[in-house]
Amino acid sequence: MYKNRSLIASHMKDHAVIYFFMVVLFLIGIIFGAIIVNSMNFIQKEDLFFYLDRFFGQMMEGSIASSNEVLKASIFYHLKYLLLLFILGLSVIGLPIIWVMLFVKGLVVGFSVGFFVNQMGWKGLLFATASIAPQNLLIIPAYLIAGSLAMIFSLTLLRKIFTRKLQQPILQPFVKYNLCFMVIMLFVSAAAVIESFISKPAMKLVIDWIYK
Repeated sequence: MYKNRSLIASHMKDHAVIYFFMVVLFLIGIIFGAIIVNSMNFIQKEDLFFYLDRFFGQMMEGSIASSNEVLKASIFYHLKYLLLLFILGLSVIGLPIIWVMLFVKGLVVGFSVGFFVNQMGWKGLLFATASIAPQNLLIIPAYLIAGSLAMIFSLTLLRKIFTRKLQQPILQPFVKYNLCFMVIMLFVSAAAVIESFISKPAMKLVIDWIYK
């Protein structure tokens, strides 16, 4: 256990700049998402709120997909997203796409929370806390780590090409890369369970309370 902690600490220290870069990129995405909300005109906001209001009505009527269906859809989405990051990490030309994916993820979070708060005030913040926050406590760190690992592995391949050290074994780093992504997939699967069986009921409670 101590050895594993030491390896993780050493890894984080060696690649601190990459992890910091990914966090900053994600935060910039959140800021841009909030800016987009504030730059929307009244009609655009009303159109979006119309669909949100319809969603609230469907939630109250119980016509939204069941928790099991949400779980399947959520797991499929997150695993597909991670698989794409994994594949991009195996390519030396995948770096810009990795950055775009992390930025867009932050933008979506920033836009979603910003829109709820902009349109509904503190009730929107409460709704965002119930519907977005619980699963994202696991999903956001998982995506940041996955994106960072993909970037690290891609840079490793790039370094081998430019230093002409292709004869050096790549198998061990590749195995570690696979294992890390498998662990991350377990985390996002747990997040999908939270989204389906905790966030969804919590969201319905908040909606019922808002429309009392």
